[in-house]
Amino acid sequence: MSLPRLPSVVVTLVTPGATVAADREALLAAVASATGVDVAAVRAGRVCPRCGGTDHGRPWATVDGSAVGVSLARTTGVVALAVGPGELGVDVEGVARVAAHPLDAFTERELDRAAGDPRRIAALWAAKEAVLKRDGRALRVDPRSVEVDPDRSVAVLDGVEQAVTVLFPEPDTVLAVASDGVPVTVAGSAPRRRPR
Repeated sequence: MSLPRLPSVVVTLVTPGATVAADREALLAAVASATGVDVAAVRAGRVCPRCGGTDHGRPWATVDGSAVGVSLARTTGVVALAVGPGELGVDVEGVARVAAHPLDAFTERELDRAAGDPRRIAALWAAKEAVLKRDGRALRVDPRSVEVDPDRSVAVLDGVEQAVTVLFPEPDTVLAVASDGVPVTVAGSAPRRRPR
């Protein structure tokens, strides 16, 4: 079977499963739903880009042997499962949770742009994590090395601009997707764009 090109990144927000295995089953179901196949056609796992281990690391998925971009993120009460046409990174955060745990992860420019607004600070953090997950190095890289410009919907890592989509599917939930500018839809809801 030749997998049709996915026209967008589809993010499904679900309640966390009782186990990590349950969240992986949810990822299989999200891939099947986004690609229009039976879940039996989906294979998925994890692989660490550093050591090659399969008990941790970046998620991967195939549908009938064709690679599909996937990413998974968790925060209190929600898991974000992202499926798309290529490499991608997703992060989901609770705005109040980020505000309650100040991070030393922002550049002066980012802090100036955020102007103390908890929603903008949470959006900056989620965008940084999404870009670093897409890159594959995740938080092994200092988050301050990612400069996010929310007004232009881009982040710069290693001198390269990357498009980042930031959405607020719920008032206290921020979702960020780094996916080369591919459109993003949230399954089963009508997400709101972040305030400017």
